[in-house]
Amino acid sequence: MKIIKRSGSEDVFDLEKIEAAIRKANDSVIDYEKLSDEKIQTILANVEKACENMKRSPSVEEIQDMVENQIMSQRAFNVARNYITYRYKRELVRKSNSTDEQILSLLECNNEEVKQENSNKNPTVNSVQRDYMAGEVSKDITRRFLLPPDIVEAHEKGMIHFHDADYFAQHMHNCCLVNLEDMLQNGTVISETMIDTPKSFSTACNIATQAIAQIASSQYGGQSISLSHLAPFVQVSREKFRKQVRMELESAGIAADEEKVNQMAEMRVKEEINRGVQMIQYQVITLMTTNGQAPFITVFMYLDEVPEGQLRDDLAAVIEEMLHQRILGVKNEQGVYITPAFPKLIYVLEEDNIREGSKYWYLTRLAAECTAKRMVPDYISEKIMKKLKSNDCYTCMGCRSFLTVDRTESNLANALNYKEGGHKYYGRFNQGVVTLNLVDAACSSGGDEKKFWEIMDERLEMCYRALMIRHNRLKGTPSDVAPILWQNGALARLKKGETIDKLLYHGYSTISLGYAGLCECTKYMKGVSHTEPAGTEFALAVMRYLNDACARWKAETDIDFSLYGTPLESTTYKFAKCLQKRFGVIAGVTDKNYITNSYHVHVTEEINAFDKLKFESQFQELSPGGAISYVEVPNMQNNLDAVLSVMQYIYENIMYAELNTKSDYCMECGYSGEIKIVADKDGKLVWECPNCGNRDQNKMSVARRTCGYIGTQFWNQGRTQEIKERVLHL
Repeated sequence: MKIIKRSGSEDVFDLEKIEAAIRKANDSVIDYEKLSDEKIQTILANVEKACENMKRSPSVEEIQDMVENQIMSQRAFNVARNYITYRYKRELVRKSNSTDEQILSLLECNNEEVKQENSNKNPTVNSVQRDYMAGEVSKDITRRFLLPPDIVEAHEKGMIHFHDADYFAQHMHNCCLVNLEDMLQNGTVISETMIDTPKSFSTACNIATQAIAQIASSQYGGQSISLSHLAPFVQVSREKFRKQVRMELESAGIAADEEKVNQMAEMRVKEEINRGVQMIQYQVITLMTTNGQAPFITVFMYLDEVPEGQLRDDLAAVIEEMLHQRILGVKNEQGVYITPAFPKLIYVLEEDNIREGSKYWYLTRLAAECTAKRMVPDYISEKIMKKLKSNDCYTCMGCRSFLTVDRTESNLANALNYKEGGHKYYGRFNQGVVTLNLVDAACSSGGDEKKFWEIMDERLEMCYRALMIRHNRLKGTPSDVAPILWQNGALARLKKGETIDKLLYHGYSTISLGYAGLCECTKYMKGVSHTEPAGTEFALAVMRYLNDACARWKAETDIDFSLYGTPLESTTYKFAKCLQKRFGVIAGVTDKNYITNSYHVHVTEEINAFDKLKFESQFQELSPGGAISYVEVPNMQNNLDAVLSVMQYIYENIMYAELNTKSDYCMECGYSGEIKIVADKDGKLVWECPNCGNRDQNKMSVARRTCGYIGTQFWNQGRTQEIKERVLHL
């Protein structure tokens, strides 16, 4: 059995160390108050059994809590008091250098929590270590100076989660939709170098990837671009190639008739699209930003975003090439094609592509093939989204965060492509997230509904204050902190020295109230899953209550608060551990090492794909700031008709959804398929090749959908258990 030390590193469970601490406290009291040897052995046996029953590595703090409780249960109150006093004194000493310990464990690559904190970061790489080191300092400053004690305490106890504290010391925002159209059509500046309007499609793609890297280094969340902003440059290349071909034919003495010129030019256009798309895919994957990972970039593919005619056909050609190249994958170190994490792809299902016989049906079939092999693209239903978003259809930021419907009435960002009266989405952003742990609110109420709503009010008030701290941290930020964002068109074209304040109000940006564990919250309060009628009614009431709070805050502040289904990654494990510590193990509620993301049906619940999507669609409507649903499916490469059926169901029933497949590779034996999760001799969950038994994570490529995006660097024990327990929906 292993334990997690305070530095985050793993160590072997040692009962002798626990016994030594108990005996030290025991020796400090007079004889008649001392614990007998028999009672000490009872305490040790109970602690060891409790640790084994946790089904995960306990932390030192959790073990010490168990020891305190066991000493108290033996009614040795003075021994317990001295044990607690000694522990408190040691804690005071540690607080003075806890950040140093964390950083040293990072440098030695033995911090187990950090190793599994982000499934797309490799903590042995220097740039990642630098980012994590800076993050530890930022978190320390945030805890000690930037947040009030009650919010810090609520965060540490898992009642709420103050996201991205590792970046909070700086004046940085979360995620955005890049106004790539403005940057490309009107020029931009990258690293103090003027970039003019590109003269070809491949140059536009190159500029886009350079901008992506700069943007990723200036914020901490995901960014999205649209292929519709690149598509006009296909025509620029086409006209250039026509001139070239005509000149080449004429210089060779060959009649340059229009048909021949166009035919030859189109061949070069196709090659140009291939080069440009390949540039986006490979540069995004191979770029390393200042936070030590490839940019978290989403590519939006929406045919109806451009007018019918040549431009839409060019966009279709770019989408087709993007899908072809993603189906192929990228080569790993051994030259084997594997599934990359980024860029994330989103494909919009619409009337022109959703049914056999429609003009762009061939693209939808290609998207289905890509999903079956590489887990992307994800799907937005134009039909449903327009119903929910005031007849607008637009991409999310990152994995699921959606902007509110545009309500701005002027060109706040001074964008050069601003259209009077039109709705604006590109150039807008999210200020940050604070998540409410619904399971903790439920358990704190003891099942009393009146008390539950009172606790919800208290927690919401705390979330509001925490969100306003995020907002106020951004107020006064000069545009100079990130010129590419605020001065050179990615988000705005503000003057040097001008603050970003006006972009924080009037609906230009959003700020997110996250929520997690609706499933377990409902189970505790109503005794049934939220898929049961009584549970559904309660769960929907909770969602409406959260939305009402956001609407109230928005009316009071002119800031667009929005309800966001939090994509918990490492936090799912943190919340689960905190719940077990505060409330013990409650069947169906706190008995897992994870809690359920947002409104999702529990991963262990048997439900078919279509029922799951239909059920969750009602919660997407009530989660306007961010929502995505998924269905877990087996290998579908030989059953594309089934994939297409799910896609068509998405179009008719739910705004945003994805299919989770498996795409793994073992470098030891060459196995391609699903690498399994098993328990080792200490009970720790590890990945194992079913063909050769390889358990070395450095010698396997595993890709799994984590929280709306693909992870490839493995996960903490909570998320690993969640992945292991997912049932198939198809």
